[in-house]
Amino acid sequence: MDKPQAPRTRREEYADLTRQALIDTARVIFTQEGYQQAGIEAIAQAARVTRGAFYHHFEDKRALFEALVISLQAAAADNIRERARAEPDPNARVMAGASAFLDSCMEPAYRRLVIQEAPAVLGAARCREIGEAHPHGLLIAAVGELRKAGRFDAANAYLAARMIGSMICEAALLLDGAESPKALKRQALSIVERVFAAFATAPAKGAP
Repeated sequence: MDKPQAPRTRREEYADLTRQALIDTARVIFTQEGYQQAGIEAIAQAARVTRGAFYHHFEDKRALFEALVISLQAAAADNIRERARAEPDPNARVMAGASAFLDSCMEPAYRRLVIQEAPAVLGAARCREIGEAHPHGLLIAAVGELRKAGRFDAANAYLAARMIGSMICEAALLLDGAESPKALKRQALSIVERVFAAFATAPAKGAP
């Protein structure tokens, strides 16, 4: 039997609030000014914390940016789970998740920070790692489960999921500046659905 967790101290609660205030403030400033233009001093002042408090939580500006990207990716994953949960059919859940992901991509903070700036600031490998821990990981897991259930015909489920995910990400890049982002989103989902259907197989009798 697990031991009950000790109640959090005021110091721990204050530390968490301070860290979250820095992340929330950075989201606004990085989105408005960009990573290169934003300064630690300005972020600390806007968050109403000292420079020392900043360095207590983050080694540097890059560490704060990484924490923010993780936060945005985790929120996107939460939206995907919530939207997919409403669909009874596994294939429909995948498409609902793709739709939810593109909705996240249309948010200014996600579009600028995760899609546009993160690869240059954090590097492609780290961005892939964060993505696979959150939204892209959900697609990889879903495709893997469908393959195990005999509903997705691909020798390499991980590769297929990554390539389908790359298609969705490419559509996300095109949403910025599109004359009608909503229309482009519908077209993108139609293409993804047709590609996904090419791998789909009929479920076995008694399978969900």
